[in-house]
Amino acid sequence: MRGFFHIAMTHPSETAGEIPEPGRPPSKGRRPLIILLAVTSMIIASVAWKLTHPATGKESRFGKHGASLMPVPVSMQAAGTTNFPIYLDGLGTVQAYNSVQVNARVPGLISEILFKEGQEVREGDMLARIDPRSYKAQYDQSLSKTAQDTAQLESAKLLLARDEELLKKNVLDRQSYDTQRFLVAQLEGTVRADRANEEIQKSQLDWTSVTAPISGRTGSRLVDVGNQVSGGGGASIVTINQIRPIFVTFTLPQQSLGRIHEAMASSTNLAVLALEGNNRTPLASGTLSMIDNQIDPSTATVKMKAVFPNDQEKLWPGQFVNVRLLLGKREHAVVVPAEAVQIGPQGSYVYVVTPESTARMQAVKTGPTEEGMTLIESGLEPGVPVVTDGQYRLQPGSKVSAGAGKPAGGEKPRRAP
Repeated sequence: MRGFFHIAMTHPSETAGEIPEPGRPPSKGRRPLIILLAVTSMIIASVAWKLTHPATGKESRFGKHGASLMPVPVSMQAAGTTNFPIYLDGLGTVQAYNSVQVNARVPGLISEILFKEGQEVREGDMLARIDPRSYKAQYDQSLSKTAQDTAQLESAKLLLARDEELLKKNVLDRQSYDTQRFLVAQLEGTVRADRANEEIQKSQLDWTSVTAPISGRTGSRLVDVGNQVSGGGGASIVTINQIRPIFVTFTLPQQSLGRIHEAMASSTNLAVLALEGNNRTPLASGTLSMIDNQIDPSTATVKMKAVFPNDQEKLWPGQFVNVRLLLGKREHAVVVPAEAVQIGPQGSYVYVVTPESTARMQAVKTGPTEEGMTLIESGLEPGVPVVTDGQYRLQPGSKVSAGAGKPAGGEKPRRAP
């Protein structure tokens, strides 16, 4: 400083070897240099004053470690406890509980279609009729043949009874008696064959009336009136799907089998939720009904099936849904709002608020998130307030100001089956 003032008070002309004349004003060329020296002098004096008079108290906004000494407005909420559900998520496909292709069992001409497409039908309802005239004629013919042979059998039985009386009186020889006896047995066999043929023809006639084998909903009509159909399943008339109840088939990773078996040991009916593609809107709830007996080696997944009552018919065959298998609930689990959890280089953490209203980083181990609440496996106790909004302005040790929030969790913080 001393050297500086010495230079500032030395006239520029002296540095150049010139001696100014007494009472002569400085020339215009030397004015900028004088102004520059004056401004520099003021800056250095200001810096020196700052160094010798440091700011204290309210005059500084930041502390030693850069933490804001002015309170930062944040939102906070206390960590709470609840019964937290544990789910396994998968992708499923809806399929009919029963699906039957209705075929004509006898060949013939379709004379009537007695159902509407998309109609609910019950088992035994008439769906179509095949022209029955030829089958009715064959059935009547079988009845007449049975009656004819039955009459012959009755006549033979009467003759056999007479021959038996004559044989006892030694009027008839044994050979004639045996011949009549064998004729009766032959006619009895013929009558039994006639009756069997009669039943066949009756079945053929009945099959001209095509009925619903199961209760369900019909699909598109595949055959129109006037078409010739072949018997034995050659042509389908309609497909009936049973959708109440209904199945959902889904897959889960093979690593989940152990947890599923543990859950089944404590509960025989594991709850399953079906949700829309947004994974938020529930469609129906059901129970796990089947675990496949092998793992698919190509995908390392196991196939499972759940059954749903589907009373409101929100599930439809062929529909893709998100499936959630409920393994159980963790009692008195610590939860915080999902927005309170931050990710850092060392993992997950939250900002907790100390009794002194300062923010402190707290490392936590997190679990799944349900309905906006995150399960805290370790690192946080219930009742501790955590910052839920405004974290981006915080540093460890920052002062915070906020109203007390409600505890996280509650009686029913998330969806339950």
